[in-house]
Amino acid sequence: MTPAPIAVALDAPNLDTAARWASLVTPHVSTVKVGLELYLRYGPDVIATVRGASGVRIFLDLKLHDIPNTVAGAARAVARLKPAILTVHATGGAAMIAAAVEAAPQTQIAAVTLLTSLSEADLARVGIEGPAGDAVRRLAALAVGAGAQALVCSPREVAAVRAEVGPGVTLITPGVRPAGADTQDQARVATPEAAMADGADLLVIGRPITGSPDPGAAAAGIAAALRRTALSRP
Repeated sequence: MTPAPIAVALDAPNLDTAARWASLVTPHVSTVKVGLELYLRYGPDVIATVRGASGVRIFLDLKLHDIPNTVAGAARAVARLKPAILTVHATGGAAMIAAAVEAAPQTQIAAVTLLTSLSEADLARVGIEGPAGDAVRRLAALAVGAGAQALVCSPREVAAVRAEVGPGVTLITPGVRPAGADTQDQARVATPEAAMADGADLLVIGRPITGSPDPGAAAAGIAAALRRTALSRP
């Protein structure tokens, strides 16, 4: 059975837990996500540990944001770990995004548009006026123009971003919560089925899976629901 297009966020307190979660979910999902905390605590070794023998795709979510030369050097440094996806912030600008793409040609560079934890009020406070969707579309177009092969956007904006950038760009959506799940610190959320229906290619899901007593079963349940939804579409 083909693994579901889910990246499980391994926001674990230690490396052993991250490796255990990865081993439990990899039969059911295509990707596991290593974030800033885990990478900074354990360094490059974390990639080999969570990849294990399964060869699961690694989404290295470092959200690089610096001057182009520095981001190029950082992207080059982690490219040797062979992550499938590496994130940078779209707000770093076109030159920075292009530098990352050039420095890591075998890795899909994903530009983060706006963090899903930010509400409209939060955006206004940092000087981004108007609806979040407008800012996301502008950043998406800028990033794709600079060579980004993927974009990270909330499920609330994924349909508009798909219309903006067309079918050739991978859309990654965090802020995905199964129906009835706690939204926690995410402000712009949707269910997995809704996000996929709107055009998402890869769903980032963390605590609804890893916070479950049985992460493997939780991942399998969400994967099965996505398959049922796909089969029911005309």
